[in-house]
Formats: sequence, C-alpha cells, structure tokens
Amino acid sequence: MTAVEERAYAKLNLMLHVGRPREDGLHPICSIFASIDLFDDVRVEPAPADTVDCPGVDGPNLAEAALIAYRRRVPHLPPLRVTIEKRIPIAAGLGGGSADAAAVLRAANQIAGDPLEPDDLRELGAQLGSDVPSQIEPRHELVSGVGEIVEPIDLPPFGAVLVPQPDGLSAGAVYAQFDLLGGGRSALDPGILRELTEDMALAPVLGNDLQPGVLALRPELESVLESLQQTGALGALVSGSGPTCFALFDDLAAAVTAAATLDGAIAAGLRSAETVDSTAEGAAPSAP
Repeated sequence: MTAVEERAYAKLNLMLHVGRPREDGLHPICSIFASIDLFDDVRVEPAPADTVDCPGVDGPNLAEAALIAYRRRVPHLPPLRVTIEKRIPIAAGLGGGSADAAAVLRAANQIAGDPLEPDDLRELGAQLGSDVPSQIEPRHELVSGVGEIVEPIDLPPFGAVLVPQPDGLSAGAVYAQFDLLGGGRSALDPGILRELTEDMALAPVLGNDLQPGVLALRPELESVLESLQQTGALGALVSGSGPTCFALFDDLAAAVTAAATLDGAIAAGLRSAETVDSTAEGAAPSAP
C-alpha cells in the first residue's frame, strides 16, 4: 500500500458575521472563506502504529483527533503515520490545524478504499472543529451554521499580503472577549453574504465581527492594519480569530510588491478554479 500526500490550504475570512452563542456555547457564523495558495504538506502512510509527527505543534492536535475519529467510523483502517510539514502559521486565524485535520480525513479515506462520501467526511469534521468541514474540499466557500454548512462560491483572483505574529491567539479567548464586549448578531442571513460575493468583482467587501475582540486583546495589531493600508491595499482586516492581519490587492504581483515593504509579510494568491479542481480530484499517491 502506498503513501498518500495531500495539501492542506490556509483560508482567509473575507467577511465574518457572528451570532449570539447557542445553548451549547457555540457561536453560529456566516462567513466568506477564501482559499489561498499557502499550504501545509500532509503525508499519510501505513505504519506499525498510529503516529502524528508535526514539528512545532506540541502535544495532541486536530490531525491526531481526525485519525481517531475516522478509525471509529471505519474500523478496518490500518495503522498510519501522519507527517505534516508546516508552512501555515500556528494559532493564526488561518485555519491551518483544521486544514491538516481535513487532509488527514481525505487521505485516510483514500487508504481505506473511499468508503465515505465528502458529506460523511464533513460530518466527521464537524465533530472536530468548526473550520474542518469547509476544508474537506478546500475551495472558496460561504460557510454558515457553526461551520457545518458549506456552499461553493467564486471569488476574483485577488492577491493577499499576510502579516503573521510571533505569538498565536486562542480562538476561545477571542470569543470570550467578543461576548464580554456584547457582540453577537441576533440573526444571520447567508443570502446577504452571497450577494456580497457578487460585489467582490468591483471591490473587496471585508468585515470581521471578531476584530474588536482581537484588538482588545492585542492592541498592537492596530498599527499592523495601518501599515497594510499604507501599502495601497484594497482593504485590510484581521483574519478570523487572529492574530494574523491581511490585506487584499488587485492581483498577486501587487501583493508581492507590497509584501516586500513589510517585515515578516507573506504574499499569497487566492486559489484559481483550476487549482481548486485539481485538488478536488485528489493528490496522486507517492512512492512507497
């Protein structure tokens, strides 16, 4: 049996509306997820016992949880070794851990003979974290519910500049601050965001309900957003629960030029339809 290699793509929240917490404590959302060409490499292969090797991530992680969850659903899965080469910053609001977990689910399913459909994998992913279902088939999506409802969308080929921070930020802490500040919409309407994606062809429409909570915890990010705006960006925002800040540009070339003026900045492009289609077809198995 051969190894399977998958790419786990980062995402940006171009628009994030957050509702009031439900009885279970989870916050419903409506969000425009943009899939970008920054990715981790995930290799999954048969081994004597299950292991997950992810340099830079100490202790249990979502990739390990994904392997356990899949095995519960498909007991005949052989023991596997998961090796993750990280490029996506950790605890950065870019969905890297969720993308890794989704890649493990895809790879395990392929090794097991594809017994589960994408909807089944999304159901498993929802048990792991709110960002995992959207990454089962990584692409631009309108995400709602508590992350389990995903709808493919189209976005223009913007370029992006990301400014990661040396210290990550806990999503739980950000949501707690969000609640403390009295955040939370009484109603969420995916139709509004669906219409906004059409306006993106003229100019990016950016917004993040969590941003005030992020800035309350990390006020130094205000200056990062100002620096991004001064590069001539179309708009700048905190991605998700932060602390990564990003800005959008007309294209990747403009983003590369802008990134060169900012310390620690990374230029990335929004993934094209061709790139998304090739990922949906699945990565080819590597040599044993």
